Amino acid sequence: MNPDAEQLLTAAPPRTGALARQVCAQILSMFPDAVVSTDEARIAFGRAAGYKGLVFVVSAHRDHVTLGLAGGAALPDPAGLMQGAGKVHRHVKLRGAEDLARPELRALLTAALAR
Repeated sequence: MNPDAEQLLTAAPPRTGALARQVCAQILSMFPDAVVSTDEARIAFGRAAGYKGLVFVVSAHRDHVTLGLAGGAALPDPAGLMQGAGKVHRHVKLRGAEDLARPELRALLTAALAR
């Protein structure tokens, strides 16, 4: 990951910063050629820089980590993990490592990468 992403993770609350680091590691294990970028509060993973190439967004909050899925509204989600009411994007709130380990989440990540 890039130094700006590391700085964001270090500045996050310790518990959610550690979880966000695990989320980022899982994304990069599945998407090793991702272009990683940051803004003030989020780490973005995409096929190219900018909004058009965006696939995932990770942000650490006080009580959870948000995993955003660009185009998530079009993805199958039989387990009902995704939240949001937008026409295009959805997100999943992760509260612990057990959420990250769910096979349904891995299926969502795989589907997002297959688009």
